[in-house]
Amino acid sequence: MYLMRIGAPGAEKPVVRLDDETYVDVSDVAPDFDETFFGSGGPELLRPVVAERAAAGQVARFAGERIGAPIARPHQILCIGLNYRDHAAETGQPVPAEPILFTKSPNTLVGPDDDVRIPRGSTKPDWEVELGLVIGRRTSYLDAVEEARDAIAGYLVVNDVSERAFQMERGGQWSKGKSAETFNPAGPWLVTPDEVDDVRALDMWLDVNGVRRQTGNTRTMVFDPYVIVHHLSQFMVLEPGDLINTGTPPGVGMGFRPPVWLQPGDVVELGIEGLGSQRQHVLGPR
Repeated sequence: MYLMRIGAPGAEKPVVRLDDETYVDVSDVAPDFDETFFGSGGPELLRPVVAERAAAGQVARFAGERIGAPIARPHQILCIGLNYRDHAAETGQPVPAEPILFTKSPNTLVGPDDDVRIPRGSTKPDWEVELGLVIGRRTSYLDAVEEARDAIAGYLVVNDVSERAFQMERGGQWSKGKSAETFNPAGPWLVTPDEVDDVRALDMWLDVNGVRRQTGNTRTMVFDPYVIVHHLSQFMVLEPGDLINTGTPPGVGMGFRPPVWLQPGDVVELGIEGLGSQRQHVLGPR
């Protein structure tokens, strides 16, 4: 299934996408795609509802509605740093021996085509196309990596927007450079695992103003999604609906010589094979 939320910010309606033109409205049985929905096995409970309604012709057509993030604001957004071998190389840093963890504020979450706003005092705003995953059940102390498969509700495209000066030059706290408003566009949909042939072999790309900046594939991940979930479960309790950003391939702005930073007026487009694409306009500080 392809889970979506459409409508104005704060008033999104949960739907299941059937194709580019049609969807099934499930707002009467799933008030939102949130912690309660995922924690109660919501995706599996939706399957027969969607199948029945689709067969009966109870479908609606997209009419240009805003696309919101496919999940409601999560309990936490966790991020993995330097998780692509080729990205670590472009930054001049060693491949990590175990996952590097940092967090983003949950209120950074916005829709895939919403504007991205550069924060006040910013000098080095950057982009990062990433595979995101959503936790499907309360998870801690997994015994084996393979157990992580059953803990993942689905996958999505995220743009881990970053401010490198805040991240690297303001006390060593990565979260400072990751948590400005609008810094986590997500979607357009959450794809359940059964729709993804091999999450460890997905092409990824990102353009700025029509110029290809990032080209990668999840096969160059240092730690794949199952390893990440297993690893994090040893240190914290993962809640249903939690979002994990799993790292970016090479081609970020800080990796160019000289570096290339986002500017007001830029247009960023990005996507992952099978998971859809995003498009954001970059705005100046408010």
